[in-house]
Amino acid sequence: MITLKQLRYLTALAEYRHFGKAAEACAVTQPALSMQIRELEKDLGADLVERRPGEVILTATGVEVTRRAESVLAAARDLTDYARHSGRLLTGQLSLGVIPTLAPYVLPRVLPELQRRHAGLRIDLRETQTRNLLDELARGSLDAALLALPIAESDFETLALFDDPFLLAVPATDRRNIRARIDPRDIDRRRLILLEEGHCLRDQALAFCGPRIEAASGLGATSLATVMQMVANGYGITLLPRVALPVEVRDERVKVLRFRNPEPSRQIGLAWRRTSPRKADFTVLGQIVTETLGVPRLARGRDA
Repeated sequence: MITLKQLRYLTALAEYRHFGKAAEACAVTQPALSMQIRELEKDLGADLVERRPGEVILTATGVEVTRRAESVLAAARDLTDYARHSGRLLTGQLSLGVIPTLAPYVLPRVLPELQRRHAGLRIDLRETQTRNLLDELARGSLDAALLALPIAESDFETLALFDDPFLLAVPATDRRNIRARIDPRDIDRRRLILLEEGHCLRDQALAFCGPRIEAASGLGATSLATVMQMVANGYGITLLPRVALPVEVRDERVKVLRFRNPEPSRQIGLAWRRTSPRKADFTVLGQIVTETLGVPRLARGRDA
């Protein structure tokens, strides 16, 4: 009989590609994990992994079984959530993923308010790029994710929260008047500094400014803080989300310029599995986010 424990061990092995590391992640001994994987292979009548010194490689069957195991584990988690949280809002544990261009600016403000209103809630946080968040959301490692919309995957339901306009951050020596509204065509694309590939903010900047941008620097910055220091030191300019303004623009060597209407922006929202029974939790969470940040709540509600 196949067990959820065996499926959890298999997905851990697929992630770490190492018996020792997978066992550590599952808080079991390596022999115990190895024995369960062999039992699973016996029950299925198929080899799932190739065992090599120091590493593990999934067979073609192992890859497909792992994919299906992730769906089973996510469904099992949703079932547990339904039983535990039915009729009670924002209680127990909630695993929340957040993209790096939101986490430092939203979480320090929202988390204390969440704790004040819902003392019985325990939040486990995961900060990483959008693709990783969606993968972890699909396999049940996360309950919800705070990110930029839209997302292409149809397995998720989303709730639009607020629009986050872009500003143009430039060195303070820039001659343009800080009160003037600028035209997007005024951006010197040769001086535009972008985050490294994988960040959705980079993709949004490319969509707004055009894909053919000559990078102002060969540095692949991993955070807005690094980009803003480059701007402060005169290496270039960048698009800055307004939500980051209070944190990232405290240096007198930087000033920000607003764009003409309609201002370019990104839409921020929550995403979760369509099968999750905690939609009421996520709706309340979204309300707390917008109220705490003091931003207008979008009226469109849930997006398909």
